[in-house]
Amino acid sequence: MTLQNLVILFLILTVVSALSNYLFLIWTRTLGMKNLTPTESERWSHSYKPAIGGISFYIIFLVSYLVCLFYNNPELSSIDESVHQGVLIVVTLGFFAGLADDAFNTIPWLKLGAQIMCGMVLLFFGIQIEFFELVWADALLTVFWTVAVMNSINMLDNMDGITATVSVFILTAACTAPLAPENLFYTCICGGTVAALVGFLIFNWHPSRIFMGDTGSQMLGALLASIGVLFFWNNENIIIEHTWWSKMVIVATAFIVPIADSMTVTINRIKRGQSPFVGGKDHTTHHLSYAGLSDSKVAIVIALISAISSAFIVFISLLQPEQRSSYFIFLGIYSFLILVLLYGTTVWPKAKSVFHLKSTPTT
Repeated sequence: MTLQNLVILFLILTVVSALSNYLFLIWTRTLGMKNLTPTESERWSHSYKPAIGGISFYIIFLVSYLVCLFYNNPELSSIDESVHQGVLIVVTLGFFAGLADDAFNTIPWLKLGAQIMCGMVLLFFGIQIEFFELVWADALLTVFWTVAVMNSINMLDNMDGITATVSVFILTAACTAPLAPENLFYTCICGGTVAALVGFLIFNWHPSRIFMGDTGSQMLGALLASIGVLFFWNNENIIIEHTWWSKMVIVATAFIVPIADSMTVTINRIKRGQSPFVGGKDHTTHHLSYAGLSDSKVAIVIALISAISSAFIVFISLLQPEQRSSYFIFLGIYSFLILVLLYGTTVWPKAKSVFHLKSTPTT
């Protein structure tokens, strides 16, 4: 498959995604709407909108997968079949777990069980983080990573355009030529998913008309967890050989927004004596809004952080191995500063005062 064919496929899938979501909006106004009262809703928006965007994600992911699998290209014959089959099964499992949650409001433990199962499936198909010298420790880290990413992406889906935008840049960095394997299989499925997200963002950018729902966030989380292992944790084309810290730096840079948001929410809720597993309006994105940014500007800020992070990763991948050390130190400092800045929005006096004002029940 040539680059020209990939570009054509991307454009076609973007149009298909936009049309699919438009048709979903016409055909249904209630599918995916959970039975929540305004006070119980954990979303930033108080209006009810169909949470069906994730359906188009999965459809277009499958189309991309099948096109790559059956395309008459000798490069595809070298793919480790068990690996890409594992990715397909994990994404499918994440999709149906999210679909069940959107349809039936499943209990949190059931969702957690599905996420753990996704991690176990990755292990079964040989997709495992290579970090420790002990196989069992790497296996535990892989399962933890899968659960953490799926939850982080799910938690990040709290304002218009945020999760889709962040996912676009992570996948774009992953499918960039220097990071991709010699074949174009993963470039194709990542690019196809990006096309699905771009078409979805037409309707999800503020003011949104559609949500991705748990169907979309769990499916994306499963895909990003898999891609994270293959392209960031274990990618010898970008890390510094035999250095554990370079893996942590590259992963932190690629996933800086979901990592910062999850860590911030978890730390603050524990400090307040609350469960970190219950939804709320105390995310970093919310605090950027409390600080005075409009919803659209919050999405733009998050998009800029994600775009810069992805650009840094691509830049590092273009360097010779002996040139990377100093730049990895810079990436580590950059990721730490972004983490501090996003956490700082939750302790900035103006943001805190507005947050507490909005959190106080009226009488």
